[in-house]
Amino acid sequence: MARHVRKGDTVTVIAGDDKGKAGEVLVVYPARGKVLVAGVNRVYRHLRPSRQHPQGGRIQKEMPIAISNVLPTDPKTSGPTRVGFRINSAGVKERFAKKSGQALGTVGRKKI
Repeated sequence: MARHVRKGDTVTVIAGDDKGKAGEVLVVYPARGKVLVAGVNRVYRHLRPSRQHPQGGRIQKEMPIAISNVLPTDPKTSGPTRVGFRINSAGVKERFAKKSGQALGTVGRKKI
């Protein structure tokens, strides 16, 4: 099933503590229905001293956010937009921004 966001997309958070923030999608977890967005939903991880972190301490990192709480950013208006799917002139399925009609990338290959 095609999703409205993909790795590398710039998305805007529309719900939760980080509402209004924008960032790039780093990882999509389709089975869990979550995405990892750079700079969003940051938490502190307390670590004991180890070889990798000899001092231990607190490390700040991103945690996954529900995929329903993000929308892709429209390239023309720079705001969040819903996503539609259509077959372009080359016969390839693509995603497009509902606000501006701008293409957001292809989904698959041309049907034979």
